[in-house]
Amino acid sequence: MRTVVENADALASTNARRGEGSVLAMGFMVSLCAESKEEAMTTFPTTLTALKSSGTLFTPDRPIRYSRAPGRLDLMGGNDDYTGGLVFEATIREATWAAVQLRGDRRIVFLNPQMKERGWQDRTEFSLDDLTADDAVRALVNRDPGVRWTAYVLGLFHLLQKRFPQQVQNGASVYIESDVPLNKGVSSSASVEVAVMKAAVGAYGINLAGVELAEACQWVENVIAESACGIMDQITVVLGDEGCILPLLCQPCLPRPLVQLPEGLACWAVDSGVSHMVSGIEYEAARAGAFMGYKLICDWEGLPVQLDESGQIPRWTDSRWNGYLANLSPSLFRARYEPRLAETMTGAEYLRDGQIHVDPFTRMRPEVTYRVRACTRYAVEENFRVNLFAELARGGVGFEQMGDLMYQSHHGYTECGLGCEATDLLVELVREAGAASGLFGAKVTGGGAGGTVAVLGRKDARPAFDHVVSHYAEARGIAPYVFEGSSMGADQFGIKTLEP
Repeated sequence: MRTVVENADALASTNARRGEGSVLAMGFMVSLCAESKEEAMTTFPTTLTALKSSGTLFTPDRPIRYSRAPGRLDLMGGNDDYTGGLVFEATIREATWAAVQLRGDRRIVFLNPQMKERGWQDRTEFSLDDLTADDAVRALVNRDPGVRWTAYVLGLFHLLQKRFPQQVQNGASVYIESDVPLNKGVSSSASVEVAVMKAAVGAYGINLAGVELAEACQWVENVIAESACGIMDQITVVLGDEGCILPLLCQPCLPRPLVQLPEGLACWAVDSGVSHMVSGIEYEAARAGAFMGYKLICDWEGLPVQLDESGQIPRWTDSRWNGYLANLSPSLFRARYEPRLAETMTGAEYLRDGQIHVDPFTRMRPEVTYRVRACTRYAVEENFRVNLFAELARGGVGFEQMGDLMYQSHHGYTECGLGCEATDLLVELVREAGAASGLFGAKVTGGGAGGTVAVLGRKDARPAFDHVVSHYAEARGIAPYVFEGSSMGADQFGIKTLEP
């Protein structure tokens, strides 16, 4: 308990310096926000100037390009992106800042102070000459656990060198600074990828933005970092904006016009304190289970599937649903396919008769038991829930129904094996507070299995929300981090230049 109290004092001091609010309840101090955007706008260029003056990373004779990419909050959609569903995503205030200066040699130098706090190498060096093939780059970033984090950024330079060899002749010095918490389900990896990519293309004079930039970053995370994410993280931090929600149909990446939450509604998020990782076995098993169900349904319908490698990200397709479970109607799934799907199936049972696995980015593990029925059902029904949620948001009606859709989504996570005691507790505390308090719904975000819980309520329900957080803090013995507010995406921020 001593550590919690000391942390509470530190958070109180920090918030006091920043002029921000905080919640003091039952002996626990709960941090509400990170450094203000306005403060970071000033401090990051100042840091770059200091690095240039000291000569520790940058030189004084070349321009430095820099950009910013926020993390994201998954309001609805979650694991529906890789099965072609609609997702409903927001940016958060926390962000990654990245700066790139071209060098006179072929070296790629990364400096990321946040990594030292994790016990990893904060400064690493590579050569463009060693980025010869995908497997060679994977070998470089996996040579030492202390440099594993560089998969998300070295892969960007590998991709740029492959696609734009004429422009990428020189190496680069890269500085990264982030307040997006790691492994909290708010897309710290996408935030880093997009910020660095945005600054890098500015330095090299490459025109890359929007969907094309997001897909390039997803490719790096899938192929080099070997993390089986969908597209929603990258596209949200590229195209999102302050005070808005981005609806995205993931087929494969069709962003729709930004939507503002109805007047009077607010969205907060609470870190459960349990780390989430997209590369974890729970997420991998849920994703693989959905693709198992998809392939079995195609077999029953006599639909051949084939690998389509024409796009940035390879995927398996068919002639009826185009490879997306989200294109099945819930009524058809319930009536025709759900009763035939096994509740569980081991990888060995699935592969026994020569069956193939139709997800390029997860492995079929013979010893793992997959929740095939639940994972397939989630892909079909979540798309329906998100579409209804989005329509209610656009119409500014049905707030309690929006909240109930969030509760349904959260339960779907649990059925897929992506629940956890901590996130369940947060959701139940919101449910107990009830709509009468102004809190309408809550759900685990992103990949689940820990991470962050999103909460929807009236703006004037802040006291009820604070009460939920304080009860959770007392029950878990931690000072949970609360996400509040949003910010512009990377495309809107653009690319800034610090001249020599």
